[in-house]
Amino acid sequence: MAADARKKKIAAIIVFSVIGVAMIVAVASSLEKAAGDTSDPKELIKAGFQVAADKLNEVIQNSNTLKDLAKDPMASQALDVCKEMLDTSTEDLLAAVDKMGPFDASKMNEYVEDLKVWLSAAVNHQQTCLDAFEGTKGEAGEKMKGFLKTAQELTSNGLAMVSEISSLLGSLNSNSHRRRLLGSSSGGQSKRVYKPLPSWIGARKLDLLTATPQSLKPNVVVAQDGTGKYKSINEALKEVPKKSAQPFVIYIKEGVYKEYVIVDKEMTNVVMIGDGPTKTRISGSKNYADGTTTMYTATFAAVGDYFVAKGIGFENTAGAAKHQAVALRVQSDFSIFYNCYIDAYQDTLYTQTYRQYYRDCTISGTVDFIFGDGVAMFQNCRMVVRKPGESQSCMVTAQGRTDKNEITAIVLQNCTITGEPDYMAVKDKNKAYLGRPWKGFARVVVIQSQIDDAIAPEGWTEWTGEKFHTSCFVAESGNRGAGADMSKRVKWQTLKKLTPEQAAAFTPARLFEGDKWVKPSGVPYVSGMMSV
Repeated sequence: MAADARKKKIAAIIVFSVIGVAMIVAVASSLEKAAGDTSDPKELIKAGFQVAADKLNEVIQNSNTLKDLAKDPMASQALDVCKEMLDTSTEDLLAAVDKMGPFDASKMNEYVEDLKVWLSAAVNHQQTCLDAFEGTKGEAGEKMKGFLKTAQELTSNGLAMVSEISSLLGSLNSNSHRRRLLGSSSGGQSKRVYKPLPSWIGARKLDLLTATPQSLKPNVVVAQDGTGKYKSINEALKEVPKKSAQPFVIYIKEGVYKEYVIVDKEMTNVVMIGDGPTKTRISGSKNYADGTTTMYTATFAAVGDYFVAKGIGFENTAGAAKHQAVALRVQSDFSIFYNCYIDAYQDTLYTQTYRQYYRDCTISGTVDFIFGDGVAMFQNCRMVVRKPGESQSCMVTAQGRTDKNEITAIVLQNCTITGEPDYMAVKDKNKAYLGRPWKGFARVVVIQSQIDDAIAPEGWTEWTGEKFHTSCFVAESGNRGAGADMSKRVKWQTLKKLTPEQAAAFTPARLFEGDKWVKPSGVPYVSGMMSV
């Protein structure tokens, strides 16, 4: 044991030194100013993360000057998206700085896992800023791309170097074969320093399987008929304490709530329970075609960490002709959705970033209806293809991984992928696919699932415009049903048929250490391969 610890310490010092050199080369002048006279590799790495955060703050300041250039209302919205995303990206980088505090070789795995989670998120948030300018007019988008160039390079370099540490540590740890199989791991149980640990993690107080509104003893009741304290969800959210480690339970009684809800990043540990996903519905209709940027079309946005929803329906009723129209956007780390319906058409569920677990949920839509760049795990869920527009094809997933070292993926395990009756009548004309790669290193894994004949034999399709099918990672294993036959799948080298052992690397315990945070919630949960 002592020898292993000594090897890890030596390995860490070597890799820290390499990172320090890389950071110096990348931003020599800025880093010299931030690091001072220190030659400690660890301090140089901290300084590198700090410089990246400082660069992002410069971009945020510069974005104010771009407002004058953004005559196009959509470009103006894009700048608002950028401010929000870059603020969050800065927080992720500063969390990495804090994590590089007193060095303890015995906790190296923990440090590395957390750093990869936060740096992957920082990469995602910067890309989301740039994506917001797609289809806008004027030069604001190009100028923003220039402003972000250095910060993106620094963040990507930091993520790459942390991944190298992970690989090196893996070679010293016989239990680390899972990380090498994944290519990049998903992050450990430690949380960003500015996020309180939920009280129910340590002591099982949140039994979602059997939980009822009465047993959870709600802090606030919302009811349209006046039998609760409030008639709207947004009114109830005003009572949520900031950065609380205690669950704040909101019971939403039966009804259709036509409001746009954001559980913001200050609202941690919010638990919402409804009377069932067909009875308690949160409904909106914002959409891209009518002038709202994709991120802001969401009917409901879960941003505060440890968000939990049970028995609620989220919907966007804009329709297929209105293009992007999000029902649910999730940017909440360690979030859980149990027995929920998520219904829309294009871009139904935006799994934007961080760790997310969905169990016994139904997601319906047409084009890219599960999309994003989070670490998103779906167990025992139903994906339902709806009838699209006249000339549209349908894609269940569109994953947005832009950096090969990101830990992100969309994983479907023991799910049912099918079509509604209206779609089945047009399926030969309007084909449906398991997904298409949205970004260069998109990663989607479908295992142990029922794939009906709603899915075309080809299984996967290319993105319209720039093609990413040569660099993505899409995989299937142990699936069943008329649409599961892989003999007629697209002939991509990036499409993999996984062995059961390889598929097991994408199960919750190994994908995002679900035993540490999903299991204590009491939600139905299987940590590894399922009996199907």
